[in-house]
Amino acid sequence: MRRLIPTGKAARPVAFTDAPQPVPEPGEALVRVEAFAPNRGETFLLENPRAGLLPGKDVAGLVVQAAADGSGPGTGARVVGHPARGGWAEYAAVPTHSLAVLPDGVDSVRAAALPLAGITALRLLRTAGSLAGRRVLLTGASGGVGHYVTELAAGAGAELTAVTATPARGERLAELGAEVVHDVAAAREPFDIVLESTGGPDLPIALSKVRPGGLLVWFGQASRTPVTLDFFDLLNGPERVMIQHFHYAGAPYGSDLAALVRLVEQDRLHPEIGRTADWAETAATLVDLRERRIRGKAVLLTEGAM
Repeated sequence: MRRLIPTGKAARPVAFTDAPQPVPEPGEALVRVEAFAPNRGETFLLENPRAGLLPGKDVAGLVVQAAADGSGPGTGARVVGHPARGGWAEYAAVPTHSLAVLPDGVDSVRAAALPLAGITALRLLRTAGSLAGRRVLLTGASGGVGHYVTELAAGAGAELTAVTATPARGERLAELGAEVVHDVAAAREPFDIVLESTGGPDLPIALSKVRPGGLLVWFGQASRTPVTLDFFDLLNGPERVMIQHFHYAGAPYGSDLAALVRLVEQDRLHPEIGRTADWAETAATLVDLRERRIRGKAVLLTEGAM
């Protein structure tokens, strides 16, 4: 079979190679990949790839071999999955606890755009707690997580302010129910909850906008710049603010994937697909994704989608 592997070259970060078809573990299903969606964080891993890196965590396709232990979807089921690695290939072995069956109304392209960003959004909002009537600030809202958080939080009754430097992205977030600002300093405090994903100088500014007793959930560092907090600056800020570190990871993912699929089927969640292309265009798409030239998710189609 064919799979994409890292090259270590910035201008063309992946290339095709021939590889053996994966042999599933007893609790894994073999999926013929029809569509996969790279994440911007994966483009950073490709800048200096570790030995043996097999990228690809967001896939949709068809089960061609059910798990030997009897768990999960049967052969022939259409699925969305979130394997730990190896999804940019014709076939992927996916743990059954990280699969969800797709209904007829949800196609592989939209499904592939769901896993990492959608699971992150669901788990992030669970961490934040009840949202109805609460003021929420979301920084770094330009990507897929920002889209899903905005749509889900607005749907749950939050008064959400989203920070994005991209005007076109801001228009879409406003359509989803957010007040949009283009700099975190412009957000009108106080906020009950801040969801912070930028790091660098933005986090201390966002922290200063939390109401006394409020919560800041730190879930990313898109600026790739470390954060510096000054104890004495905090003395002049809001009191008793909690800072909680968050990372989405932790299998099983199947139940969250199923929840996301239901929301899409019920027309309550709308993946934004900025580009759909043949997987022969993966390298160029990764560069455009890294440089933020794609609004929303990029989805690549393999021969299995034909």
